Amino acid sequence: MKYGIYAPYWTHEWTSDYEYFIPKVKKLGFDVLEISCAALVEKYVTDAQLLELKKVADDNGIVLTAGYGPTKEQNLCSEDPAIVKKAMDFFQALLPKLQLMDIKILGGGLYSYWPLDMTMKMDREGDLDRAVKNMRILSKTAEECDVTLGMEVLNRYEGYMLNTCGQALEFIDAVGSTHVKVMLDTFHMNIEEDNIPEAIRRAGEKLGHLHLGEQNRQVPGKGSLPWAEIGQALRDIDYQGAAVMEPFVMKGGTIGEEIRVWRDIIPNPTEEKLDRDAAGSVAFLRHVFER
Repeated sequence: MKYGIYAPYWTHEWTSDYEYFIPKVKKLGFDVLEISCAALVEKYVTDAQLLELKKVADDNGIVLTAGYGPTKEQNLCSEDPAIVKKAMDFFQALLPKLQLMDIKILGGGLYSYWPLDMTMKMDREGDLDRAVKNMRILSKTAEECDVTLGMEVLNRYEGYMLNTCGQALEFIDAVGSTHVKVMLDTFHMNIEEDNIPEAIRRAGEKLGHLHLGEQNRQVPGKGSLPWAEIGQALRDIDYQGAAVMEPFVMKGGTIGEEIRVWRDIIPNPTEEKLDRDAAGSVAFLRHVFER
């Protein structure tokens, strides 16, 4: 298993200078830096820029993974064919960029859109049917680019389609692609699953990606989740993918608004404080998960 962290932990916006964060996460004890794909349409747009970012990662011995929350205009399950086309065009342009950078996993609520707008129509059955149909098409490009698409299971306040591991397993089985797998997140699981370790065991070899965070959105070890039991479940299924922390502890900016962080969850969240917490947490996870 490789241990990672999501770069937006340190920022208020989804796009940032990843060349800065790559050596930082290496020094803090991580193997993986997860980047937001928003940066690949705003900052890293040319092949030369993508390859330079890959070189910085390679030079520092860091693996890159990618995350994304599609906008309403990139919604694969929309009733509107024009929106579905925009979504398909976006992902079919994105996946070759990830291939160029040797990024093997793209995770998120890729089957729908994010953040959830509670005022919009929610036709779960119809949306699932359209999502399966369109994900089958998109999976062909994913297979060609050798990028696994992680179907993130979200809590009821952030998504209405896949709230549990069981629902995600049904979804990926319906899609039927080697490159469409389940993505679990302990923050969301704490709300929806009856038993977090058992849900991990149920996912088994179909678990393609994993996010880690406490029930309070802090780094692992700063809350109340059962990390020893979670580690045992990961050992039971011989999980060899990336385990990526996704803490959000700062108010402000686009991230604070979309994640709904209305207060600084930790006092005085300076970069130095965030670094110390991240380094302590990855050391904690290595100790607990590798017993």
